[in-house]
Amino acid sequence: MNNLQLIILIALSPLAQGLIKKVKALSQGRVGTPVLQPYYDLARLFGKDMVISKTTSWIFHATPYIVFASTVAACSLTPVVSADGPIFSVGGIIAIIYTLALAKFFMALAGLDAGTAFGGEGSSREMTVTILVEPMMMLAVFTSAIAAGSTMMAGIAASPSAFFSPAHVLAFAAFYVAIIAETGRVPVDNPDTHLELTMIHEGMVLEYSGRYLALMEWAHYIKQLLLFTLAIDLFFPYGMAGREHEWGIFAAFGFYAVKVFVLSVAVALTESSRAKLRFFQLPSLLGGSFVLSALSVVTLVMMGR
Repeated sequence: MNNLQLIILIALSPLAQGLIKKVKALSQGRVGTPVLQPYYDLARLFGKDMVISKTTSWIFHATPYIVFASTVAACSLTPVVSADGPIFSVGGIIAIIYTLALAKFFMALAGLDAGTAFGGEGSSREMTVTILVEPMMMLAVFTSAIAAGSTMMAGIAASPSAFFSPAHVLAFAAFYVAIIAETGRVPVDNPDTHLELTMIHEGMVLEYSGRYLALMEWAHYIKQLLLFTLAIDLFFPYGMAGREHEWGIFAAFGFYAVKVFVLSVAVALTESSRAKLRFFQLPSLLGGSFVLSALSVVTLVMMGR
């Protein structure tokens, strides 16, 4: 079961990316690319040769594998359709978040290692955004963890989280902004641009090509679906299968697919309805979200739910 849930996150992550692009295109009056286009892009990149700068070190070569492995390791600790498994009682939500932070750290190093101005610019901006996002994300996570009485994913995902409580509403709002920031989407970043003065995530991977770029892009898709799954586990854990119903796995996967679809549409509509903020304006957005996450913890402690 654990392996099946891991395969779901790895195999379906490009599909979620394709869905977001399709909904975004339709909302803007365009036809857009096919929903399966990310699969075609990955296959094309894996078949291409690589062009690598002579100034790079082992960090540049190791980073794609470290990023992909770290993201997959975080996925292995995350319940998808069932929280029944020994590994979910070992890996807590804090371990998941900081395993993803390890991948981000090496991406920033790789951006600097290439020796280009754009790579260094992207790395410095990414670390600035990370400093603002991580405290907000942790406080939002603590709201669900305190309510469930555990930081283990099995305890959080299996608990009947009272999402409609004020604390959970505030925490989800902050976590949603964290998803936008962590996946590099409008208004924080623009995933479709290569304009040097505005890109953040693209600046760090600008020097990659071929299978290295394919691994980095695939890891980005997996991380995006993983963050959607964490939001589901933390705030919408209803519909997960129990150990007593084998056929409940199919129903749980149906519930999971609907939740991912709703989050994907929400992200696409957010991108289509918002303009990208200038970089110096990001602290206002992320700072306001931090206040929401802090209020969620305070509300939970004061109201007891």
